[in-house]
Amino acid sequence: MTAYTALPARPAHRTDKDDLLKRLRRIEGQVRGLQRMVEEDTYCIDVLTQVGAATKALQSFALTLLEDHLHSCVADAAAEGGDRGREKAAEASRAVARMLRS
Repeated sequence: MTAYTALPARPAHRTDKDDLLKRLRRIEGQVRGLQRMVEEDTYCIDVLTQVGAATKALQSFALTLLEDHLHSCVADAAAEGGDRGREKAAEASRAVARMLRS
């Protein structure tokens, strides 16, 4: 008879879907604000300041998604053992590298 080992309960996502969507709507509003600023010939430095704010908001969003992914998908795969955990960890590492290059 084979021993059965239950996997640990999946860790709860730190951020729920509604919170993520709210953040994306806020970022969308920032980008629309940038469009208005360009249409209204706003001073370039002021536009650049807002570009920086939108960029930081997207980076923060991406880091939240990455953290959630590490605590759920990667942790679950690591608990299963074998190659799947290493594959998920490598996938997350590649995603971080892409974020750093952009």
